[in-house]
Amino acid sequence: MTIKLNRENEFQVNAKRILRLMRILHLKSVCRRRRRNYVKSTPEVTAENILNREFHAERFGEKWLTDVTEMKYGGSGKAYLSAILDLSDKSIVSFVIGHSNNNALVFETFDIAHENHPDAKPLFHSDRGYQYTSKSLRKKLNKAGMTQHVKSVQMY
Repeated sequence: MTIKLNRENEFQVNAKRILRLMRILHLKSVCRRRRRNYVKSTPEVTAENILNREFHAERFGEKWLTDVTEMKYGGSGKAYLSAILDLSDKSIVSFVIGHSNNNALVFETFDIAHENHPDAKPLFHSDRGYQYTSKSLRKKLNKAGMTQHVKSVQMY
């Protein structure tokens, strides 16, 4: 506070005066926590561009899109929504809400979708998140007879 006041005004104030005034006004400084630096991992599995930006499907179970969305609530709470959307009628095939963004969340969403629609053999489209490029998910998709498409990153 002292540094900011001294830089923005023509007068100089002492740090002890600012401390005394802040105590009188019941003000406290808040130090923000440092953001974590996430380590980028290389994908275990990559798939070719099959979807080719054709976001239209003729029948149910032809093309499914999936992603995980982070939602903040309260002071510091986070929830994660994993959902699978069918492109033909834009319906949600399955969704799961959890408190951590991990493989279990994505696998549970997939398992629910596959359990509810065991005959569907869609093109499974996702981004390049670590959950979607894992060998475990690839095994689940192969076992279900689905084709995986992982969205490639394009530089403009």
